[in-house]
Amino acid sequence: MNKLEEDGTGSAHTKLCEGCRLCHQGAKMVLFITGICSRDCFYCPLSEERKGKDVVYANEKVVRSDADVIAEARQMDALGTGITGGEPLIRLDRTIHYIRLLKNAFGKQHHIHLYTSTAPDIDVLEKLKNAGLDEIRFHPPEDEWDDFRNTRYYASLKAAKEAGMDAGIEIPAIKSVPEIEKAVKDVGGFLNLNELEFSDTNCDAMRARGYELRDDISNAVRGSEQTGYEIVLNTIANTRYCSSRFKDAIQLRERLKRIARNVARPFDEISDDGTIIYGEITGNIAAALKLIMEVEVPSGMYEYNEDTGRIEIAWWILEDIAEDLGGGIERSIVERYPFENGLVVERIPL
Repeated sequence: MNKLEEDGTGSAHTKLCEGCRLCHQGAKMVLFITGICSRDCFYCPLSEERKGKDVVYANEKVVRSDADVIAEARQMDALGTGITGGEPLIRLDRTIHYIRLLKNAFGKQHHIHLYTSTAPDIDVLEKLKNAGLDEIRFHPPEDEWDDFRNTRYYASLKAAKEAGMDAGIEIPAIKSVPEIEKAVKDVGGFLNLNELEFSDTNCDAMRARGYELRDDISNAVRGSEQTGYEIVLNTIANTRYCSSRFKDAIQLRERLKRIARNVARPFDEISDDGTIIYGEITGNIAAALKLIMEVEVPSGMYEYNEDTGRIEIAWWILEDIAEDLGGGIERSIVERYPFENGLVVERIPL
């Protein structure tokens, strides 16, 4: 029986593959190659904006040029990239282009892994390896899990290892998968299990199959976590179970922190969640600027944007001068995501 390592969010593993290790640091950019896919998995969580659409995203940003991809990776100091979809290998040339682009920009040490629901042959695997792909994760259909060794996915798994890539299986935690565990162990690969979740696009199909929410505050499916834990606890393979809480509590938070450290202004405070906090002044801007000059607020501690008609300023300075600003001026402390026009999490009027 394996000893589990846990991270406090419900996730557990016996060993982390390199892609997951970097994900723990929030250091992986997510490159969404296309929303097109030939499969129709009932649990697919893709949003309406992406599902079936031939669009490219780097994290949450729509990609219109190669420069967008590089800029997003640099903004978060990405140490690697996870390529996903849809099905990225439906757009094989596009996928190979981006692998080469990232390796050329950031070097061989920039770790790239890819998810696929296909079982590519050795020619495709060699093209991916030659382009620079480090790790591949296969997603076989549920009806092939119990006889995995006799599927084309097992052949692809072995071929990927023989081609020199790290390789494994990544599936939702729905049921025990002893045949996959044995196969993964034999080829020296890994098994990743994800907690099953409801989304706006899969909820009808999930309910039709009898799945229920775990509780009133989560999108996770009741029983999926228990299934994942039981598999990892008794596994014979290198296995990880990834909870839905991990994505927000660690993956997203750590990525936000990396971005915030790059984009924060001298007067922005970075929160423990990776958001930025600052003061905001609107209304009678002329009077506010006059007071800021009179009390000699350092120039690096505020910004005035003529286009938006706002002054953004260190929140602690705003608290000190709030009572002196007078009428016709609105002041508040703002917390938002560290993106351009990032979502405002909280606004506290002063």
